Amino acid sequence: MSPSPPFFDRGTGTIDTTQLLVEAAPLAKLIGLFAAIALVPFSIAFLLGGYSIIDVLFTLIGQFILAVGSGIVLLYVVSRGMQLSRE
Repeated sequence: MSPSPPFFDRGTGTIDTTQLLVEAAPLAKLIGLFAAIALVPFSIAFLLGGYSIIDVLFTLIGQFILAVGSGIVLLYVVSRGMQLSRE
């Protein structure tokens, strides 16, 4: 018998919400981590106000953190999907 697709219950054929929540929790934590880290330079840029080179620098740092975080989250999703497909 072929393995069932991820996130589906074999017996009933419905979505397995327990497994879905188990997989979503670490992903949400990873996204929240990078959002919290990026919040620091964005808030510093906001508090400095006005348009200055330091303001632009902190904004670029915040955007860089979000870009790197997006890449790491995407790599996590792909690697976890490959692990689930083997199970």
